[in-house]
Amino acid sequence: MKISVVGTGYVGLVSGTCFAETGVNVTCVDINERKVEMLKEGHIPIYEPGLEDIYKKNVEKGRLVFTTNLEESLKDSDAVFIAVGTPPDEDGSADLKYVIGVAREIGRTMDHYMVVVTKSTVPVGTSVKVKNAVLEELEKRGEKVPFDVASNPEFLKEGSAVDDFLKPDRIVIGTDSEKAQKVMKRLYKPFLLNGHPILFMDITSSEMTKYAANSMLATKISFINDIANLCEIVGADVDSVRKGIGSDVRIGTKFIYPGTGYGGSCFPKDVQALIRTADENGYSLEILKAVESVNYRQKEVLYGKIKRHFNGDLKGKKFAVWGLAFKPKTDDMREAPSLVIIDKLLEEGAKVIAYDPVASEEGKRILGDKIEFAKDEYDACIDSDALVLVTEWPEFRLPNFRVLRKLLKNNLIFDGRNIYDPEELNEMGFTYYAIGRKPIIN
Repeated sequence: MKISVVGTGYVGLVSGTCFAETGVNVTCVDINERKVEMLKEGHIPIYEPGLEDIYKKNVEKGRLVFTTNLEESLKDSDAVFIAVGTPPDEDGSADLKYVIGVAREIGRTMDHYMVVVTKSTVPVGTSVKVKNAVLEELEKRGEKVPFDVASNPEFLKEGSAVDDFLKPDRIVIGTDSEKAQKVMKRLYKPFLLNGHPILFMDITSSEMTKYAANSMLATKISFINDIANLCEIVGADVDSVRKGIGSDVRIGTKFIYPGTGYGGSCFPKDVQALIRTADENGYSLEILKAVESVNYRQKEVLYGKIKRHFNGDLKGKKFAVWGLAFKPKTDDMREAPSLVIIDKLLEEGAKVIAYDPVASEEGKRILGDKIEFAKDEYDACIDSDALVLVTEWPEFRLPNFRVLRKLLKNNLIFDGRNIYDPEELNEMGFTYYAIGRKPIIN
């Protein structure tokens, strides 16, 4: 089979590369000439574990190619995937100009039957707009080229996207065409050999499924964060509570770890877009509005603990920040809690020196010279007044606390992910603040 993938961002590049891994001939298209040249030269613009190896292998085998020419890429393609960005507008709705722009270009250039697939996360009703855009361009040409539209939302987690694509929990496809269904089933056949389910449904339900899934996960995160804050007030330990409720199979253990709030490219944008869709249809999603409100507040919780400890005076204080990415195994800092915490510290006149195993370069791009960047986690702690852990990278889980005691001015740790043992730190003389736990004061 041969397919085209329009957009070489996170979703497009991972999807195209993983399809190529199954033997499909994939042409990835992007209007950014510099980006395409970089990909042709063997350099990928994102960090994602496992992606570089299969990308290089499939480029070498000729199954994965890159171009800026959409018309050329569509020749002999069985399907074209639209995987461009849908950034949020100021009102929270998804901006579809790139999606519709690609649809129009497809309509201007296609010359044989293919399935036009929306892979980007798009609001309910977008596939109808895509179909109409293609039809309008065909009508302008005076052509009647047959095509079908399908919705195929992605469920990729940054940091494990390659495994998620190659070993999916489920594959969701929305289409009202049997012919399109056959094309998509053939394309995804290699992923079904291990029993992974493929769920065919109507297009509207498919589009809703993506937003509902991400909003449900965001809800679990905000719920446990709200409970954690209450635990701290009443004297309960959220770690015990989390285990207690997580042992109920109806609830489960995933996404109920308290922290500094969710970030990234998906949850914030998708929650906002679903709220906006409901508002536009005369319905108010009160639970999701609360989820969003709790998340905004949670990003400031760790900063609040820092300010209270220092009696409101942070001027001239120096803080070592471990972790900039919104989660481990990615360099993505979009909507990252670290940005909120750092901005708050800087506003109070504090100094910040940060370290992230992968996202430091992205941090330099975003923050410039507002803060310092350390060469490693221990370098960040030299003469710092406190350690502030924001992202739970594996290498931060078992640091040498004896070394930290020598490097830090104060034996003081603010743990935004609850990865350290309070009893162990108490025995070593640290003052320790976490989320939803009674602080250890020494």
